[in-house]
Amino acid sequence: MSYLTPEKKQEIFGKYGQSNTDTGSPESQVALFSYRIAHLTEHLKKNKHDFGTQRSLLKLVGKRRRLLEYLKEVDIERYRAIIKALNLRK
Repeated sequence: MSYLTPEKKQEIFGKYGQSNTDTGSPESQVALFSYRIAHLTEHLKKNKHDFGTQRSLLKLVGKRRRLLEYLKEVDIERYRAIIKALNLRK
């Protein structure tokens, strides 16, 4: 069973995007990345030597960081709102 079902994705997009099908907005993508990062972090706590997953986690963190930087440049209010909603450090 997958941890990221289509229903879970729709829930994330509905909560942080404009609609359930809003897969492209930076807010919905950052929220999805954050969910995946949390899942991989838990996996790595149990499996310290899973270096493939570790690399994937670092790539995801970089993608999320770049998206957040873009959002900060384009619209600082939306950036602050998503940081607060996801409880991210910045």
